[in-house]
Amino acid sequence: MKTAAAYLASLRERDLVLYVDGERVAEPVDHPKVRPSVNAVAATYAMAHDPATRALAVAHSDLIDAPVNRFCHLFRDEADLTAKLHFQRALGALTGTCFQRCVGLDGLNALFLATWESGPDAHGRFVAWLKGVQTRDEMLCGAMTDPKGDRSKRPPEVPESYLRVVERRPDGVVLRGAKVHQTGAANAHQILVMPGQALREGEEDFAVAAALPVDAPGVTMVLGRQPSDERKGGPDAGNLRYGGQECVVLFEDVFVPSERVFLDGDLDAAATLVDAFAGYHRASYGGCKPGNLDVLIGAADLLTREHGIRKASHVRDKLVEMTHLTETIHGLGLAASGKGTRHDAGVWKVDPILANVCKHHVTKLPYEVVRLAEDLAGGMVATMPSIADLDHPELGPALETVVGGRDRAQLLRLVEYMSYGSGAVPFRIECMHGAGSP
Repeated sequence: MKTAAAYLASLRERDLVLYVDGERVAEPVDHPKVRPSVNAVAATYAMAHDPATRALAVAHSDLIDAPVNRFCHLFRDEADLTAKLHFQRALGALTGTCFQRCVGLDGLNALFLATWESGPDAHGRFVAWLKGVQTRDEMLCGAMTDPKGDRSKRPPEVPESYLRVVERRPDGVVLRGAKVHQTGAANAHQILVMPGQALREGEEDFAVAAALPVDAPGVTMVLGRQPSDERKGGPDAGNLRYGGQECVVLFEDVFVPSERVFLDGDLDAAATLVDAFAGYHRASYGGCKPGNLDVLIGAADLLTREHGIRKASHVRDKLVEMTHLTETIHGLGLAASGKGTRHDAGVWKVDPILANVCKHHVTKLPYEVVRLAEDLAGGMVATMPSIADLDHPELGPALETVVGGRDRAQLLRLVEYMSYGSGAVPFRIECMHGAGSP
């Protein structure tokens, strides 16, 4: 399994085409708007080598008969489903943001059972590819969401708004189109493209699932902007080390060899894939989002101590309510996993109803936790001067009596970051739209 250092080194070996603010980036790993998200992914590798977290981060693969990072692992039993949530919560609490590997994990499990239903040839190609992913300990960008355009029209009416097969050759297929909202795409080794919705007869060109390197010829990535992203890496970032990332991924006649094409035109298997992925990923939010909320609750709690109001009954009630809402989400994720069932392919599926209930609550409850955090933080969360002003030799002493000490300032920045700064994208907006909009 890769160490965090080995992961960083592997990213530098790519020839990725990534644009940030209208300019191509020579080395994405070193770009200030990219590096915090790289650090968050690196944490998933580091935890696999930390004795304190190894049991959460590592599982044994029966495909290669070796230990693998849990983000490359198949859900072979109910325990794997629940272990995923515990690992996600620990990572969410460590990073305070999205660590970007969940879509790939849930996608590979959904595709395992979808290719099994498609037939032995498709399944054999997929398993052979997955063995390589596990052996190399690769990060996958699970690419599912199409731009869609006019939602009242079917894909064949607006083909430019969907990733599709535009040419079939004896040795592979050619893809054209785009995928949007791609979490951690610029930090991945491979892109696992999948259809983003159930498809009908006559829409076979859109029913494609395949894997390709992130630097395959014809692939271009464009980094998405986030509020206050100019602060990343600086003292006012709020989260000084970690961050999330979303990209638009453009496919300009990208050739994919046959051995990496897992589904092509199989509408029934594509429907199975979409349905299974939705369940897995909606249950996943019962892991990562409670971890992020742990960070926000902790910051709010510390601010009440800084303000001298921690013992007030109404303050304690608000902190209890924040905890109650967080544990409701986590409990639903665990319930969806604990009531899972075994698919004939040999992987376990989550309970679809409870997974959807989990996601339904994720679109609401974190927003209330954020509201309560903003309440407890006070107005200074939105009006505080910069840390540079607080560190100024002349302004600093005067501002300290107004703003408080450095600890309070950094806590306020953290709440700001998660509530409506750059951290709100992988946290709040992802709660609403990730794994499918409500």
